[in-house]
Amino acid sequence: MATKRTLEILEIFRKMYSDEVRCYLDHSNAWQLLIATILSAQCTDARVNIVTKDLFAKYKTLEDFAKADLSEMEQDIRQTGFYHNKAKNIIACAKMLVTEYHGEVPSDIDELTKLPGVGRKTANVIRGNIYGIESIVVDTHVKRISRRLKLTEEEDPVKIEYDLMKVIPKDHWILINIWFITFGRQLCKAQSPKCQECPLAGYCREQKAHRHRRKD
Repeated sequence: MATKRTLEILEIFRKMYSDEVRCYLDHSNAWQLLIATILSAQCTDARVNIVTKDLFAKYKTLEDFAKADLSEMEQDIRQTGFYHNKAKNIIACAKMLVTEYHGEVPSDIDELTKLPGVGRKTANVIRGNIYGIESIVVDTHVKRISRRLKLTEEEDPVKIEYDLMKVIPKDHWILINIWFITFGRQLCKAQSPKCQECPLAGYCREQKAHRHRRKD
């Protein structure tokens, strides 16, 4: 259940950003977003969008990905890092979608996480952005900001997801993904957060730590 403090935090985010639901990964359909999200592990969305622009032009259908040569795919996605595992997972995932799901990306989280290379984070990206199912995506930004704002004490992304589900109203689950990611990129950075510019500084454990360090 959301506390007064949590609702105040959400209202500040609402004033900072719009209620528009948007995705930072370029895609035209569900399977493209799935592949883009697999590529986004340990890689920036901007870099992924550069890679997928050519990738989706080369592999126009899910069947094209399923039939792709592994070595060639590795080179196609090399810029995203960890390309050996990503290429193997993308091809295996495409094959499974074609053979077991008739080319349709499932919406059920248990079905999604059966797909190669798909964990809860990727599954929730699909559920939220494609199917409009309220889901919380715990990436590095969401993890960092949730901890700094004392919405969780956990380190494990799955445990953080469940903590946030308890304290954030369900109709805000998709929005906080967007808000926290935008906030993390603009102000609440991992290194050198802009605490002096931050309207949420009064709610943040990190701001207090920085203030004490400045006094020292």
